[in-house]
Amino acid sequence: MELTLRNATPADIPALAQLIACSVRELQKHDYTPSQLDAALNSVFGVDTRLVADGTYYLVEAQPEALIVGCGGWSRRKTLYGGDQWTARDDLLLDPRTDAARIRAFFVHPIWARRGIGTRILAACERAAIEEGFTRFEMGATLTGVPLYRARGYRELESLTVPLPNGEGLPIVRMAKVL
Repeated sequence: MELTLRNATPADIPALAQLIACSVRELQKHDYTPSQLDAALNSVFGVDTRLVADGTYYLVEAQPEALIVGCGGWSRRKTLYGGDQWTARDDLLLDPRTDAARIRAFFVHPIWARRGIGTRILAACERAAIEEGFTRFEMGATLTGVPLYRARGYRELESLTVPLPNGEGLPIVRMAKVL
């Protein structure tokens, strides 16, 4: 089966939302409790339509069905993590001379996990950000994603806890990579 990478479009948003929910509930269940995942899906995780509009959100499709099996992106904006429903967003543009591009919102369908899809999307994100002059990358990684990013040269900067509306917190790791 052939896998193709392309930019996400507004027409993909409903399918992306389904993929994200499926990915979170299955792949992150060993790192977070069900109540953390439910709260995060309602407040943090989700499609960031700003990334889609900016042309910096990618997806991988399995052909010939055009089944979306993974997604992820990068940003030239200050927001470190969070979909449209995340209230702590900052759309301020970053300066590639002094700021790190943001690596954002990676999700893979559980059936397609550990087949290089996240790595492929990450490489596309880094190439695109480099083309715009960025030499550093930063992210807020889920505990589930840390091993992938560590294997790709990212280092852990600090542990953070994202406040959730149910009073719990979602542990994440701020990670960075310098070329």
